[in-house]
Amino acid sequence: AGAETVKRAVQLDLASRFQESLVCYQEGIDLLLQVVKATTDEAKKQRYRQKISEYMTRAEDIKKHIEKEKQETFFADGKYHKQIRIEENATGFGYEKLFHEYLTEIVSEVWVEDPYIRQVHQASTYSLYNFLRFCEMLVKGPCKVKTIHLLTSYDGSGRSQQMTVLEEIKQSLSNYGVTLNIDFSPSIHDREIRFNNGWMIKIGRGLDYFKKPQGRFSIGYWDLDLRPCHETTVDIFHTKHTEKM
Repeated sequence: AGAETVKRAVQLDLASRFQESLVCYQEGIDLLLQVVKATTDEAKKQRYRQKISEYMTRAEDIKKHIEKEKQETFFADGKYHKQIRIEENATGFGYEKLFHEYLTEIVSEVWVEDPYIRQVHQASTYSLYNFLRFCEMLVKGPCKVKTIHLLTSYDGSGRSQQMTVLEEIKQSLSNYGVTLNIDFSPSIHDREIRFNNGWMIKIGRGLDYFKKPQGRFSIGYWDLDLRPCHETTVDIFHTKHTEKM
């Protein structure tokens, strides 16, 4: 699995898809480190360590390139926009990996606008579960979130269950010192997430870009990094340079 993941990282690297490549390098390195721990052959261990060192160096170079590109974009034309393309059945795009670089320690307030945070069970979506997972990520930090604003739409036939679940999430968050404000709009269409450090993330499918797990005991059921994704596009902006805040 580690070799396949690193192979994918190299392919993405060669295609100049650096953000996706970095995710795969990091995941592949973690898997290879587990192999080293389980290997008793010292010669094999040495070869693995050499390869891991090479991959770590390349991952660091990519990280520096992304940061440099980000800074150059800011200062060159006064605005910032990055786009990530998530391919059909791609893995490695759990919430923590997608959002971590924007959830800095100063983040204390989050806005989530998504019209489909309403179904618990549907053929291809687990929207309320995914919103809960997103909230869990915020609670874990390193950000110090105190308030989450959710704007969504009512679930016509399942409104009662939707309200029950959202109130349960609200109560649970309060146990961690986080306030959840819930509002509804019948006309909401766009999907976006905003942090009070200025970052705005627009995901074509909202938080619901993961495919339905094959079963309750299949790999990827709990760990979203291992869950295949639907094809979607992620657009990342800095709100200092956008009209809406």
